Amino acid sequence: MIRFQSFLSGSSGNSTFLTDGEIKILVDCGANGKYITECLKRIDVRPNEIDAILISHSHRDHVSAAGIMSRKYDLPIYANEETWNDMTHLIGKIAPVNTKVIYNEDSFLLGNIKIIPFFTPHDAKGSVGYRFETEKSKVAIATDIGHISDELYENLSSCDCIIIEANHDVDMLRNGRYPYYIKRRILSDKGHLSNADCAKLCAMLAKSGTKSLWLGHLSHENNTPDLAYTAVRNALEEEGFRIGTDVALNVLPRFWIDG
Repeated sequence: MIRFQSFLSGSSGNSTFLTDGEIKILVDCGANGKYITECLKRIDVRPNEIDAILISHSHRDHVSAAGIMSRKYDLPIYANEETWNDMTHLIGKIAPVNTKVIYNEDSFLLGNIKIIPFFTPHDAKGSVGYRFETEKSKVAIATDIGHISDELYENLSSCDCIIIEANHDVDMLRNGRYPYYIKRRILSDKGHLSNADCAKLCAMLAKSGTKSLWLGHLSHENNTPDLAYTAVRNALEEEGFRIGTDVALNVLPRFWIDG
């Protein structure tokens, strides 16, 4: 059974710990090394026990601690070639043995976990989500999504548990203080997923068999946990799903421990 713990989720940083009891993975490594290390300590994991850091894309809130953690604890970093090209100046020099290049839609194994990186529509070259499969469970992580694509849905469908982006409430964003060019970026088809679109996607995924949904990467400025939760809950209930019985629904905190 795959278990996970979100360490932080949002524009301040992103990192999720995932394990099947043997292999230990960090998906993204934002924030700073001290914070990530403290989070690992809380779950009784030493940093040098991490088997892999998987990077979804090159934006700073997903990679800022990756280089530090890799160099200090001799950890391999996995990312596709486009992401490597774009993030090298942010994370610094990585030992060749720890520089792992992966390819979208090409699965690879870490222990007994099959990992499938898949394209996500975002304004970072090579942006991906990840699907993790064992004999007992299927888990996926997909944030920083501009729109619901066929490829996105195909890779998320039938997963038991999914971390999915519910970034913003459209009205809050449009009426908020962000400058126009940032609003346009967020609302674009390579920006971030709104509550309404997340709700639509979650209803589709529940129909495919997903039993647990975790809403992440909420905007601190343009969303609230209540707005995101309510939008998705309403969409699920309109399709006849009972929250807590048919589908578990939760919102990830921005920080797991005090940031």
